[in-house]
Amino acid sequence: MAKIISAQDLQIDLDGANEAGLFKWLVASFLMGKRIQGEIAARAYQVIVEDHQRDTPQKLARCTHRQLVAMLGQAHYVRYDESTASRLVALANKLNDEYAAKVTNIVAASADRQAFEKRLSEFDGIGPKTVEIFMREAAGVLFEHANRSTPSQ
Repeated sequence: MAKIISAQDLQIDLDGANEAGLFKWLVASFLMGKRIQGEIAARAYQVIVEDHQRDTPQKLARCTHRQLVAMLGQAHYVRYDESTASRLVALANKLNDEYAAKVTNIVAASADRQAFEKRLSEFDGIGPKTVEIFMREAAGVLFEHANRSTPSQ
């Protein structure tokens, strides 16, 4: 059985539901949610986000399809490179356009965790596996954070 790769393994800080960490974990989860080896997906994350500094939705959205395919190829993420490149740009654009480039705004727009997961699955290329991977580590910080920021009655 393959090792489960965590946010900590990728040196992604999710503490306090910080936006930078949440976006990075969303990209990593997106890449790991495909039928591809976890190590290759982790390397693709590192190439795109760390090596090429595409660490915000705005920066990722400015990538061309060709640039992303090349980055994915650099990580040997070649089985789904064309569709993944298109969907990564679509993910960044949707996050930018509909949620002001913030994962936490998806939470704010959602009544509860189930509604959040539904909204997440509306992103092109995000299916149940990607939602599962993302929520495995983000749910605690997202919904703990949301509950703390709600004023008490």
